[in-house]
Amino acid sequence: MNLPIIPENIPVGVVGLGLMGCSITTCLLMAGHPVVAVAPLPVDMETAEPRIREHLAKSFQEGLLTKEPATYLEPLVITEEYSLLKNCRVIMECTVENIAIKKAVYERVEAVVADDAIITSNTSAIPISLLQRETRLPARFLGLHWAEPSHTTRFLEIICGDLSDVPTAEWLYELSHQWGKEPTLVRKDIRGFITNRLMYAMYREAFNLVEKGYATIEDVDRACRNNAGYWMTLVGVFRWMDLTGVPAYHTVMKDLFPTLSNQTEVPQLIDAIVNAGGKGVLNAQGFYEYTPEEAELWKQTYEEFSYDIRRLALKYPADVVQKKLAARKATEE
Repeated sequence: MNLPIIPENIPVGVVGLGLMGCSITTCLLMAGHPVVAVAPLPVDMETAEPRIREHLAKSFQEGLLTKEPATYLEPLVITEEYSLLKNCRVIMECTVENIAIKKAVYERVEAVVADDAIITSNTSAIPISLLQRETRLPARFLGLHWAEPSHTTRFLEIICGDLSDVPTAEWLYELSHQWGKEPTLVRKDIRGFITNRLMYAMYREAFNLVEKGYATIEDVDRACRNNAGYWMTLVGVFRWMDLTGVPAYHTVMKDLFPTLSNQTEVPQLIDAIVNAGGKGVLNAQGFYEYTPEEAELWKQTYEEFSYDIRRLALKYPADVVQKKLAARKATEE
């Protein structure tokens, strides 16, 4: 890809306007992209714009925007017509985790976009190498794994499938910095990518501790909040071991690893909740008991937290120490 990195000159398409599709669209509008947002479901035509407006209003209130929210909506088109994606240079599929549905979307997208347009999927579970084989031109297909809410979080994984063009991925990596991200480029495809493999290993052990009676749900959450939750915004697992003494972890691993859960079945605890229709705060049925009011307040509180933690994280970017060293060197000179 030789396109210059100027978001205003790079039209982007988003297909799928659920909760995440709307926050991704918001992020792209905040970066300055013209966006064509395609609603595969009729209900999305009713809900998408209010969600995006709300995200922009809150972002303006929190100081993330330099102009009035309405200004960011000007280059947005919400439609059911795939044909309007014609001039988009990057297309982001944000539909449900179903290969057949995604394949149908890719067919409709590829029928209208240029052959050099990039097509991406926001899948969190399906290997990119599988999905790209459902496309006509697999080399231009990549994974873009976002976190919710996409317009405030700094996380983004760019994933190459077996047939992906790596220079295209590198160009997308550079572009994503314009979205306020500290992205990770995953050059070799693996199911779950990086973050989900790390997180689901932790989820599995959390279920094991609760189901075996070692701790309650509240205990496990409290431990996560006050340990990993305390340092992970600044550093990752390897830097944390550097900061706190590598040999100690080596010693503990030899005795602890053999005792960790390696079950392959879905834990009974989550199975029971899902089979009973539980969706968490979305319908006030999850691992915790909620009144409808409590569930709504948890949603609002998480949104407030996402803006607060963003402000803190921006004080400590990935290159914070390099910047401090450069400043110290400049002072000494």
